[in-house]
Amino acid sequence: MTLSATRRLALKGALACACATAFSLPALAADNVLRVSAIPDEAPTELQRKFAPLGKYLEAQTGLKVVFTPVSDYAAVVESLATRKIDLAWLGGFTYVQAKIRTTGTAIPIVQREEDAKFTSRFITADPAIKGLADLKGKTFAFGAPPSTSGSLMPRFFLQQAGLNPEKDFKNVAFSGAHDATVAFVAAGKAEAGVLNASVWDKLVEQKKVDTDKVRVFATTPPYFDYNWTVRGDLDPALVKKLTDAFLKLDPANPEHKEIMALQRASKFIPTRKENYDGIEKAAQSAGLLK
Repeated sequence: MTLSATRRLALKGALACACATAFSLPALAADNVLRVSAIPDEAPTELQRKFAPLGKYLEAQTGLKVVFTPVSDYAAVVESLATRKIDLAWLGGFTYVQAKIRTTGTAIPIVQREEDAKFTSRFITADPAIKGLADLKGKTFAFGAPPSTSGSLMPRFFLQQAGLNPEKDFKNVAFSGAHDATVAFVAAGKAEAGVLNASVWDKLVEQKKVDTDKVRVFATTPPYFDYNWTVRGDLDPALVKKLTDAFLKLDPANPEHKEIMALQRASKFIPTRKENYDGIEKAAQSAGLLK
């Protein structure tokens, strides 16, 4: 073999090694942009309003431009994480489980609100005759979106534990698509009862967007783990740490953080881990929602 041939082989080997190394390195946020999305459990305008000050804060903490992109449905968030179209996502517990499966376990939940370690759903009605879950038999009922943890999966799980099968025991089952829409369904008489997450209910009551003389809570689920902020698994670990630390530093007693925490309806953020969502995964399997 000639010297030039040897050099060519050596160069090819070096290039191959370089390519392999490049593909094995953690992925940085593309073009110095952190792309963020969230499950559409509320109106898109409300999601944008809630995220705006948090986005500015994350820009300051990471040095990246932060872009929030709303999506049309829950599946789009999962697919966007899996295909690296977004880097960070606000997910419900069940949506996280779906993302974990879709990304073969690489999606990483980094933080959750302290409230999400003991989250609940509220059953609501405008019908004076409905006083408990047993009174739902023969009634029309509204869940939120089918993949919603707090608006569908966990309430359905607890209904089943109470001996109720929505498709058999209710007169009709509807899906409103979002928590605030469920309240509107019940208030307008489109459903005699419904269920939504406790946080959205409390917000709507505080904002006087629901007439509590007409629509009331008649039951609350036991607590369960729910929402979290999840990153795609191949994101640069240094950036993941920056994001995690940024959330953990948020303090409602700090005037600069007060609006962020109020909009996120959080007293504080705490670390979370994949194992926290094992119970939700089991509930989804028992409901036949996972293959």
